[in-house]
Amino acid sequence: MKIISLHTSQANLIKKAQKQNREAQKQLFEMYSPKMLGVCRQYVKDLHHAEELMLSGFLKVFTNIKAFKSEGSFEGWIRRIMVNTCISYLRKKNVLVLTDEEYVFSEVSIENMENTSVEDIQNLIDKLPEGYKIVFNLYAIEGYKHSEIAKKLNISESTSKSQLFKARKWLQTNYIKMNEVSHGRK
Repeated sequence: MKIISLHTSQANLIKKAQKQNREAQKQLFEMYSPKMLGVCRQYVKDLHHAEELMLSGFLKVFTNIKAFKSEGSFEGWIRRIMVNTCISYLRKKNVLVLTDEEYVFSEVSIENMENTSVEDIQNLIDKLPEGYKIVFNLYAIEGYKHSEIAKKLNISESTSKSQLFKARKWLQTNYIKMNEVSHGRK
């Protein structure tokens, strides 16, 4: 019963928000802003910039909410807007520079990460060069395919693949270095 009433409640909030009901918009914002700040934070390491991008994204959400046709997840729809907002910001700041290099691809696996904190992993991702980080986030976290990433970023599929390969390799190398330092091996 809770799932049905929750879904009905969310659907009603969306309908009200589509009619510019400020209270409904506020409730939707409060419901989704923590997750969406996390999404923005994955692309922009500075928390204040991530908050600004999230707010800008929500402005786009509420400006375009009539375009949401209740097909698929509302959260997914918002998330896509947030990702696009972050990518647009990075393009404007000229930090989205990707090169088209060919590589032989192999799976890069990171050894047992069970004892690694979420903060340590986020710190490693934050330190990735911007081009690597964006492709890594779109592929590994958002679940985009290389063809979708290529279209979204206006790059070739091979560039997307090479950026992901380099990101994985960079993460692996720096994860090992981090563990060596934390375990007193350096």
